[in-house]
Amino acid sequence: MSEAEFTSELYSLMISEGHHGIVRFGTFESEIILGLIGFGESSLYPTYLDSPGGNAGMSPAVPLFGSRDRRLQDGDLVFVDIGCGFHGYHTDKTMTYVFGRALPGEVVAIHRKCVEIQDTVIPLLKPGAVPSQIYEAVTASLEPEFRENFMGYGNRNVQFLGHGIGLEIAENPVIAKGFDDPLEEGMVIAIEPKKGISGIGMVGVENTFIVTPGGGRSITGHHPGLIPVR
Repeated sequence: MSEAEFTSELYSLMISEGHHGIVRFGTFESEIILGLIGFGESSLYPTYLDSPGGNAGMSPAVPLFGSRDRRLQDGDLVFVDIGCGFHGYHTDKTMTYVFGRALPGEVVAIHRKCVEIQDTVIPLLKPGAVPSQIYEAVTASLEPEFRENFMGYGNRNVQFLGHGIGLEIAENPVIAKGFDDPLEEGMVIAIEPKKGISGIGMVGVENTFIVTPGGGRSITGHHPGLIPVR
């Protein structure tokens, strides 16, 4: 199947399960149907969204919904970064799958490191925590080698670890430098540590969390990703 066919079937399924049918973004001139979905290196392709992942899409004019030409191949990493809305409110989640052959061990290790970064941030999502301090503490702990292609690929790297979400995706607060107002209980934030790998695609994870006194509470599950599909 092609990326476009996969995305079409996924979109139809989500609508039948209750998705309200549109993904609204809070950033300027950002439009999207479902999300960024790609097979293999398609998830590294430059896109107009301020997002770690990419997508070639239907054409350069419409980098959305996946390619009609790129077809699933044995050994592909399948990258699925999508928003889901219900009665006006949104979540944001990334899940990865591996079709057929297993990925190399070093790729799996990089993916697991991204999951560890998410798990480091989760207990910090408490009322009173400062987003910029979370960002600086986490990024400072990363080895220089790992920082290369972290939160993007090549010269296209985003400068955040997570973003607020609600009536739109990419609301305040952002887990990034310059966001110094403390978190408040009940805020909702998507955390998305990811890393691009040449020849493979974008690995990593994303889930949506509610800020609580006990840390972030996921409302999009806990699976670490790289689900094998035969």
